[in-house]
Parts: sequence; structure tokens; C-alpha cells
Amino acid sequence: MLTIRDITVRLGGRTIIDGASATLPQNGKIGLIGRNGAGKSTLVKTIIGELDPDGGSVEMPRRSRLGYIAQEAPSGTRTPFDAVVEADTERTALLAEAETCTDANRLGDVHERLIAIDAYTAPARAARILVGLGFDEEMQGRPLDSYSGGWKMRVALASLLFSEPDVMLLDEPSNHLDLEATLWLENFLKSYPKTLLVISHERDLLNTVVDHILHLQRGKLTLYPGDYDSFERLRAERAAQAEAARASQDAQRKKLSEYVARNSARASTAKQAQSRAKMLAKMQPIAAMAEDPSLSFDFPSPNELRPPLVTLDLAAVGYEAEKPILRRLNLRIDPEDRIALLGRNGNGKTTLARLLARQLDPMEGSLTFSPKIRIGYFTQYQVEELPSNSTPLELMTRAMEGKPPLAVRGQLGRFGFSGNRATSETGTLSGGERARLALALVTRDAPHMLILDEPTNHLDVDAREALVQALNAFEGAVILVSHDRHMVELVADRLVLVDGGLAENYDGSMEDYVDFVLGRNQPKADSTGAKSDAPVKKSGAVAREELKALRKKVTEAETRMKRLQVQLDDIDAALASPGTATGVNIGELGKRHAAVTAEMALAEESWLEVNEVLETLMGRGK
Repeated sequence: MLTIRDITVRLGGRTIIDGASATLPQNGKIGLIGRNGAGKSTLVKTIIGELDPDGGSVEMPRRSRLGYIAQEAPSGTRTPFDAVVEADTERTALLAEAETCTDANRLGDVHERLIAIDAYTAPARAARILVGLGFDEEMQGRPLDSYSGGWKMRVALASLLFSEPDVMLLDEPSNHLDLEATLWLENFLKSYPKTLLVISHERDLLNTVVDHILHLQRGKLTLYPGDYDSFERLRAERAAQAEAARASQDAQRKKLSEYVARNSARASTAKQAQSRAKMLAKMQPIAAMAEDPSLSFDFPSPNELRPPLVTLDLAAVGYEAEKPILRRLNLRIDPEDRIALLGRNGNGKTTLARLLARQLDPMEGSLTFSPKIRIGYFTQYQVEELPSNSTPLELMTRAMEGKPPLAVRGQLGRFGFSGNRATSETGTLSGGERARLALALVTRDAPHMLILDEPTNHLDVDAREALVQALNAFEGAVILVSHDRHMVELVADRLVLVDGGLAENYDGSMEDYVDFVLGRNQPKADSTGAKSDAPVKKSGAVAREELKALRKKVTEAETRMKRLQVQLDDIDAALASPGTATGVNIGELGKRHAAVTAEMALAEESWLEVNEVLETLMGRGK
């Protein structure tokens, strides 16, 4: 059991955690969540002893082993396999002692302990963990220094999983993983036999793995039973209760204030007024549980282009001559297509994304773009490479050179950078804010096609939901590479599997693909044995179709209103003309005026109703 007892942590004169307390259940699986900047990583650093709290304490049973991933990734000439096996320090020490021990009694104790900790099956367990995280047999034997930072962090994660501490702390463990490795990790953590505390913004991981949610908000901790969906329901109920209590308190405060104002000057009621004034002063305000208004994604709408936007015909792409990474690529992308690229890291998803973003040329075959297409390409590197000493306003002004300041401010405002946020130095922004800024920059020209390579790594759960809504409202095509399958399920209506040097349509659903990766079954087939042509989950597609239909109705209503207004103008001009003919004609004009006016009223009413539904569907009516 891990107990957080009334801890307070201040950094740079600011209180990050304020008298927070929680008791984590023994062998529980707890998801630590909170908005970006709430202090989750600060809390973890306090638990592991990297930060000393200004008050309070963190308590665990004696001899409990605490495990977490160090910030420095492993390096050197060791192999990933050696690094993982050596993570079990007790086993390593016992094996070394067994080689040199001459005391028969002690040697017996050593071997007994080695059997107790399953030391002799450890190599097979280490290999299984590495395979699950994407390392095949050849990769397990290569030096660590031959790997990128992301792959080294996978080795660090594998080492922690292998060491099996009594309390394991994980901070965004899926950030360096692809979808396939994320699915394996969820399966592993679900059956972890000891206490797990994981910071994650992956809704699916939080629903699949955890049995409690630890919510950090305004420096306080609240422990909720159940998975993330259960937490959302409970939080909504508490928010409604808090709002009702606040409204009741406001009414009581108003009543007391009015009584004090009316009766303070009268001798007969002065004492009662003073009593009520004291009561009013002691009333503690109930905070409204308001959402962050700066949580905003709103992609500008591109002008229409005739399909197709992009056509690949037997194309090949790679980085070295005669060594294509992908070949025989046949792909057509139309406006409003939503395509998710699936496949393990290293199989070529990013290579295909770069080809579609015009950063690579095909080695063979053909690649045809619509002549006027604009493409927005987002990668994690853009977030990391934002200059820390510039402001969002400066960066957007340079990117939109020649555009008026109002247009620059408008694009920043679409992504929550208004007022002081637009002039804050980028180095002071949270990871989620920097990701929003990068998205604002790549969409400044209203692209017809958005290519997003892992757009959610720095976003909390609420921000991810806002991004999903914005992508479903976006009127261009989307190419998505993401390990967040919740986002893939809600946004994509086409899946393309990048594997074995090919990129081909995957005809099953995301559920089929998850089953396939976990080895549960193959993609579903129809009664003839052929793969099903049924599309994947249509949540995002249905929402977009509804939006499209509503926008069409708005346009039709506006066209109708313009036509009627022209008729009214003509009738008014005829009525006002000195040459207007007989009174009979004037009477007919009056009748027509009344009829057109009534029709205009109906058109305006229809326009207002459709607009209201449209705004509600797009999440702007809240």
C-alpha cells in the first residue's frame, strides 16, 4: 500500500500540489490523470524521492521495491537483451556470487533463492517482453547505441517491466510506442500482479488496465473507483451537484445581501442585519467546475477541389537507390477521406506520410497531386523544435508573411492563443499548448489534406477529445498515424496496413485489427470466405456526413433568402416608382409583398434552426 499524506510541493514560488492526500489500494492499478500542467510528473518525482515535499509525506511498507523509468535512456555497447536481464539486480548479484562462492551452505542458500525468484526462466521472460515491445531476435542482439532515443526508451520500459517492482510508476509509457506495442503493453499491465501507478492520457489504456482513477486537480487528489469511463460519469455527476450547490449558495447570498442592505439602518433590525452580514462573510464560495476555454482546435476550411486529391500508381519510395522501403503503392485520396495508417514502427508509415507530404519523391511508378492542393504535415519534431524564445504571435506572423495582423490573430485564436497567450514565450508553454501551436502553424494556409503523425503525444484526455471533434468537423482529407486507437476509431473510416514493404487496405475494423495483433483471431470473413468489405467504425464518418448535410441545408437556406430578398427589393422598387400603374396592380404588388415576406420569415426560421443544430454538433453550442 502506498499512502500520500497531506503533501505540498512548491516550485519557483508557485504551489503545484497543495495538501494532497490519497491511499492507493494494495496491488491496485491506478491511473493518475489531470490536465496538462496540473502537476502529475511533480507528484511522481515526489513519490520516488527526486523532489522533497514542502509538507506532508509519502509512505510505503518497509522493503517495498519502487520501480520507475529513469530520465536517461540506456546506452553503450550492451545489447537490449543484456540491459533487460541485468535490470533484475538481485538475480545478477546471486549468479555472480554462485560463480565464486566456496561456502557450501551459502551456495545452497544462493541456489534456493535463485529458484524462488525464477532466475533460470528470466532470459526467456526478458526476450518475450522485448518482442512485445517490437524487438525481434536480431534487434535484441544489436548494441544500444545503434538505436534512436525512442527505441532506447523502449529498452528502459522493458527493463522496468522485467524487474517487477512492488510499486511500479509509469509516466506516459506509450509515448514512444506504436499501436501494436501499445496493445501488447495494455495486455501485460492488465495482468501485472503488483501495484501500478500510471500517468496516461490514453483512454483505451485507462479503460483496459486500471481499476481506480487518481485525479489531480487544483493541487488536490481524489481517488475514484473504476476505469476512465466510470470516472467521467462520476465527475459529470459531481460537476452537476457542485453547480447546483453554487447556484443555491448564490441565491442565499443574494437574499442575505438584500436583507442586510434593507435593515442595517433600522434600529429594530440592526442586530439581525449584523448577524446576517457575519453569516455572509463566513460563506465559502463554491468553485464552478468550468472547462478551460483555451482548449481549442478549429481547422480552417479549404476551398473545394475536385477529386482525386492524390493518386499513387505502382509507386515505390525509400531513402537509398535500389532499396525501396515501400513498393507497388496504389492509393487514391479524395476530399474528406479519413485514412489511418497501421503497422509497427519501422515498417514505413512515416515514409509513406512523407511521400504524401511531398518530402520524398517516388523511386518508380507515379504520384499525382491535384494542381492546387495544399498539404499540412504535422510531426512530433515540429513540437520539439519550436524556438523557446519566440512567441506564438511572432512565429505565426513569420509563417503568414504578408497577411494582415487580423488574419494572423484569427488563426492563433482558432487554437486557443488569444490575448496574453499569443504573446507568451513558447518556452513557457506546456507540451499540449506547444502541440496546439504546431498544429496552428501547419494549417495556416487552410490545407486540403492534413497528415498527422502521432498528434496526441503531448495532449491530455480532454484535449484529445477536442482534437477528435475538430478533425471530424474538418472539411479536408486526413491521413492519421497514431497509437491512440480511440482516436483512430472515431476519426478514420479507412484503414491502410503498412507491412512487408506494402501498404494495402485493411478490410476489417479496428476491433478486428486489435484481435489480429493480439493473436485472438483473423479479420472477419463473410460466408464465402472472402474478407468483408464492411467499413470500419463509422463514428467519425457519420458525424462528418451529418455536418456535411447540415452545411448544405444552411447554404440552401441562405440562397433561398437571397433570392427572396431580390424579389422584395424589386417589389419595393415597383411600389415606390412614380410610374406604377393602376391601383389594381398596386394591390397585386402588395399581396406579392406580403407572400414573399412570409416566405422570407419561414426561410429565416429554418436557417436559424439548422444553424443551431450545426453549432451543437460541432461542440460550439456549449
